Amino acid sequence: MVNKTRSEQVANTNEIQERNPLMIANDINHILVNGAQISFSKLRRAGSHDARTFYFAEIGVYLEVSLSSGSGITDDSRRRLAKIHQKALNTLMDANRVDSITA
Repeated sequence: MVNKTRSEQVANTNEIQERNPLMIANDINHILVNGAQISFSKLRRAGSHDARTFYFAEIGVYLEVSLSSGSGITDDSRRRLAKIHQKALNTLMDANRVDSITA
């Protein structure tokens, strides 16, 4: 058994107290939704079919991750990601339609 100094014990106790699982779960929700919004913005600005497909796939990954059970993802975040995914699908299909008309 390793003897720790009093300052090491206090630092360890502070680290344990600072960990808040609710904050961590909240952070993951923000990361997923904001990441999907960023990918959607990039999808709208993308100039090629390949780029649009890539960003659409990124949004799909965010949605897939949100569907995993026990990950702390809220239902609100899932709904927001599903809406972003639907908008991205419509944007992708509209862009593909325009590309096929002009080609």
